[in-house]
Amino acid sequence: MGESIAEELVQLLRGFSASLTLKFSHLIAFFLRYKNASSAGAIAGFAIALVCTWKYLKTPSRQRNKINDKRDAPSSSNAPPMETTAEGTSTAIAKSLTQPIQRGVVIRDSPPATQLTLAQMVRRQLQGGRKMTCQLVGVILEESTSEDLQKHAVVRPAVVDVLLEVARSCDLYLLARVLDDESEALVLAALDAVGVFTVGGLNRNKVLFCSTEAGRTSFVRQLEPDWHVDVSSETISQLARFIRHQLHIAPAGAAPIATNVFGAESLECYFGLPASGGFI
Repeated sequence: MGESIAEELVQLLRGFSASLTLKFSHLIAFFLRYKNASSAGAIAGFAIALVCTWKYLKTPSRQRNKINDKRDAPSSSNAPPMETTAEGTSTAIAKSLTQPIQRGVVIRDSPPATQLTLAQMVRRQLQGGRKMTCQLVGVILEESTSEDLQKHAVVRPAVVDVLLEVARSCDLYLLARVLDDESEALVLAALDAVGVFTVGGLNRNKVLFCSTEAGRTSFVRQLEPDWHVDVSSETISQLARFIRHQLHIAPAGAAPIATNVFGAESLECYFGLPASGGFI
């Protein structure tokens, strides 16, 4: 039905055009009989108006024909149909936006611990912390009491790699409660033997000694570290309000102390090393 209406409109336009042409020829003949400057200008203006009118009247029919041709022609593209959603967004646009994800471009999670180097593991576990205080007895040293330090001081082999990396990665302070000057000398010698001052680059002045548990707590509060590592649950509890993060070295199953206190069986275990030592 649409095509028949278009044809009738074309026939009507053709008839109207023929009528205009006939009238235009009569007018030209009239003006030729009485030609002067004004009549010539009038003829030119009338001719221009007639041409513009003719083009304007023919344009709709041509556009309709082109639109009908496009509708009838089969689509050669693989683009999805445009279906508008309730929010006014077409599903075709939505599909094109999700194509990179469908092609396998996805956001990957952090690599597993087995793919990280020890340095990367230490930085990740520090969570952006730049200063750490750490108790020596029971964490770094094999000795568990100040009385033991009067006899000997030995650094735990399993913790050496982590200790050196932590010393390189942050501002590290080592704390120990000792009973005499001889114990201090034994502790410094033990740390020197595993390369803490040479390989790790730790300043000897950052190994601090005190004679009481309260003295160690006071050291920590004055230094204001991002991390403190200790074996004493009492010290950890006292510092929980003041220190951003703490690591409590205790046997598995120990009761939690505070939300900002982490627990591990050893320093190396917290940084991803097995209990026997050695990076995996």
